[in-house]
Amino acid sequence: MKYEPIICFETHVELKTKTKLFCGCAVSYGDEPNRHICPVCTGQPGALPVLNSRAVELCVRTGLTLNCSINKRTRFARKNYFYPDLPKGYQISQYELPFCENGFLEIQDDNGNPYAVGIRRIHLEEDAGKLVHSSESFDSSDYSLVDYNRACIPLLEIVGDHERNPLRSLVQAKTYLDKLRQILRYIDVSDCMMELGQLRCDVNVSLRPRGSNSFGNRTEIKNMSSFRFILEAAQHEIKRQSAILDAGGQVEQETRLYNEMKKETIPMRSKEDAPDYRYFPEPDLVEVVIEEETIEKSRQALPELPDDIVKRLTTEYDIPYNDALVLTRDRQVVEYFDKCASDCKDARRAVRWINRGLFELMNEASISIADCKIAPENFAALINLISDGVITETIARDALAEMFKSGEAPQAIIERKGLKPIQDASVMEGIVDTIMSGNPDVITRIRGGETKLIEFLLGQVMKESRGKANPKTARELIMRKFEENAD
Repeated sequence: MKYEPIICFETHVELKTKTKLFCGCAVSYGDEPNRHICPVCTGQPGALPVLNSRAVELCVRTGLTLNCSINKRTRFARKNYFYPDLPKGYQISQYELPFCENGFLEIQDDNGNPYAVGIRRIHLEEDAGKLVHSSESFDSSDYSLVDYNRACIPLLEIVGDHERNPLRSLVQAKTYLDKLRQILRYIDVSDCMMELGQLRCDVNVSLRPRGSNSFGNRTEIKNMSSFRFILEAAQHEIKRQSAILDAGGQVEQETRLYNEMKKETIPMRSKEDAPDYRYFPEPDLVEVVIEEETIEKSRQALPELPDDIVKRLTTEYDIPYNDALVLTRDRQVVEYFDKCASDCKDARRAVRWINRGLFELMNEASISIADCKIAPENFAALINLISDGVITETIARDALAEMFKSGEAPQAIIERKGLKPIQDASVMEGIVDTIMSGNPDVITRIRGGETKLIEFLLGQVMKESRGKANPKTARELIMRKFEENAD
């Protein structure tokens, strides 16, 4: 490409609070429309806002995690614009003095090198209501209804910095969004469930000649609530703007929407700048003063973050880097592993069985680790049985599937279902003799130098024994049979 894309996100995150930002109405999802409303969140004349301190705490926590400086004196502002789902005709947001500024989120660039994506600011504002149209297509709707349950839910806006290490590719954009959502879940400020509107993005895209330090006019794609559609929209916008520049035209600064069916962006309105919103200090709220002691307390309360956990797992347990990355996608999975590791003789094996065996069962059942019936100590016991050679991996897979259904300890399942491995040497030797006598052609080829076929014989032994044969013992027995009949 002769153009370099500059991509920035304005990420809106609904915070995990029990009540709304400026009133005592419950934050709840999936309820009947307009069940959680009051004069404040519906913008009735004379109703006064009262700030939710928990929302401030979560905002500061996010800023510290994303390496921001925290402003000790902040204030709210009125952002004036009218939408049907914004009943006051303005939004209480922040302008000159946000809670957090000048941060970054470190990701890997396209070449695998560390890259600190700039974050300009993080501020707190109230969410708007939700329009429900009479038709799935807005253009063909006869009417629209408004659900104010969402109005005034605490909304965190994380604004990227297009001048300081912006995103320069779709791969970086995907990496940034994945890691941002992961961290927000780790620090427990939001569940980030996009299907519930808890995480939404406005995407700013501009192009400049490759190697240039200037910036082109940007377009903003509004209200994206799917990572897939976010990346599709950005890709389309890069192609659209490239065609305009190649033809000698100029990209207009504007706000656009993404048509998911046609996979293209369409004009919505000219792009507003700050003066268009006529910001002024919110007269019904006083300045917020945050003490250094409060900031330090929040800093000390931060949990271990994914990057630090990966370093710990690879160092302490010698776990492969990619396995550690998979394990740390979910904080609850890491906590599950840590509990297993305290009782487990082979942590590397435990990670492998979690990432493959346990995750496969969880995906099939569409459940999270929190709903898994297998207690960490029972999972560790299963791994120890494998490590000690008490059971084979085939038996372990059968036991794990049963543990997943019932939650029983592995020892009880092995006893109840008769999954104990073969201990009688004569029984094992009989199985090996049967397999070898039943495959004379294979035996001849092995004697002729095709030693890889020993794996075939071993597989047949495991099949005949229904996984109860110890692979190491069976292999040794097969090799001994060849040595005894070498002449």
